[in-house]
Amino acid sequence: MYLTNEEEKALEGEFGEALEKAMRILVAIGEVYGAERLIKISSAHISGVSYKTIGDAGLDFLQDLASLGAKVRVKTTLNPCGMDPIKWRSLGIIDEDFAKKQMKIIESYTHMGVEPTLTCTPYYISNVPKYGEDIAWAESSAVIYANSVIGAKTNREGAPSALAAAIVGKTPMYGYHLEENRIGTEKIIVKMDLEDPADYGALGIYVARMNVKVPYFVLDGKALNLSIYVKYLGAALAAEGSVAMMHIEGFTPEWNKYKHEFSDKIIVEKDDIKEIFEEKSCEDEEDLIALGCPHLSVEELRGLLKYRPKRTTWISIGMDMYKAHKDLINELERRGYIIAKGTCFVVSPIERKFKVTATNSGKASKYLPSFCKQCVILRRTKDLLVISDENSC
Repeated sequence: MYLTNEEEKALEGEFGEALEKAMRILVAIGEVYGAERLIKISSAHISGVSYKTIGDAGLDFLQDLASLGAKVRVKTTLNPCGMDPIKWRSLGIIDEDFAKKQMKIIESYTHMGVEPTLTCTPYYISNVPKYGEDIAWAESSAVIYANSVIGAKTNREGAPSALAAAIVGKTPMYGYHLEENRIGTEKIIVKMDLEDPADYGALGIYVARMNVKVPYFVLDGKALNLSIYVKYLGAALAAEGSVAMMHIEGFTPEWNKYKHEFSDKIIVEKDDIKEIFEEKSCEDEEDLIALGCPHLSVEELRGLLKYRPKRTTWISIGMDMYKAHKDLINELERRGYIIAKGTCFVVSPIERKFKVTATNSGKASKYLPSFCKQCVILRRTKDLLVISDENSC
């Protein structure tokens, strides 16, 4: 891989050990994937934040890197952690040791200049790339959103590579940074209505199981709130099949930019999606209802005002969303919702308290059984909540 003189010096440690470590990560990845060179990025988004997922080894790595003076060179935001950093005691699943180590992880990142947004949807408020920009994002649901809804360019980075890219300000030029890899590879004809996040998520699960690479969707049925609910389709595709980009005809910025080369045509009908709901249907009654995977938008939060919880209901949002809309959050709490700020039920130890979780998220239905030992139920939003008798605002 070609390196500039400055990049060579960084790799050889002339600018410090922290930059050298970051360069070594990027060069290794670039050589594996045959990248010609490094390219500048406008932003990074880092996963690997929850103590539950990275443990003591991850904490040690971050503290060592921070102690070497590592600093990010571009706007860099942070994924959800394993607890609500403000009210972690109130959720009843975190002990003092977990909380202490979780805060050390966040402190290590902030010491390096990373913004502690603690969200998997940075594209709402804190980190909004422009069309065509090269970025280096981890968090699979944000990657596919950036590529497919915004038209930015990113590969599906891991936590170390996203952090390394943030420190260097560059990333290897391969994969979805190249135009030829952004072309649709399978045509998906959806002959059903999509009316709820759960519908979009179930569709994503079904299509991902067809081993698609860059699916191109033609939505023949109704697609309610597509601009908001599209994140659930992408998140499920990414979770179930590691898909990092999709096209939706008439919606994705690049849908008509390329001459797509379809290797397959897949027709999806209502009965296909019904099978996903039946599969994701625990026979036991839920003891937790969990919304916000990916984190909820302000439009979704306002929409929840027309409902009220019928049992313990968590809403996961980013710290950036909480700071921007405190009045709305306070109103939802008044109506009985439990707001889990800066965290997500998928990366927090909910198994310490709950056994059966119902959700409207296809992504969560994939990860909850393995990550949190949950018997999971995938349902539409209206079946998880009840209509409120208060006037919505």
